Amino acid sequence: MLTISPPEAVAEKLRPLLLHLNRDLRRQALPMGVTVGQVALLAAIREEPGIGVRELATRERMSAPAMSGYVDRLESAGLVERGPVEGDRRRVGLALTGDGKRLLRSTRRMRTAWLAERMRRLTEDQVAALEAALEPLALLTRDERPA
Repeated sequence: MLTISPPEAVAEKLRPLLLHLNRDLRRQALPMGVTVGQVALLAAIREEPGIGVRELATRERMSAPAMSGYVDRLESAGLVERGPVEGDRRRVGLALTGDGKRLLRSTRRMRTAWLAERMRRLTEDQVAALEAALEPLALLTRDERPA
């Protein structure tokens, strides 16, 4: 008979593993010359082209002045551009430049290659177990997404 551990026990084991894996994946952006935070902001802007600085600050849970400084640096680096929002010319929104899009694609490729290389060390059964865990893990991410 299969014994199933309580969620707290599984969470206690899973949490540090996810944190460590996330930290290692995030470090893969550093050779690209950008910080982890900058990559996160670029991804947020890619997901919502035309988002304003205030909206982005709220989404990322930081002050608008601090976000404005981060966006200024991304703009100076040629990764983001500000421009009028379609349908409301008074509003200024953010969009990725071609360089910003290329940087995100390169970062994603590097991260995927890094993770795939580590997965090659696993047995077929272990890879299958990871694949089977993808759907339940995805369900965990849906609970606390801001509306």
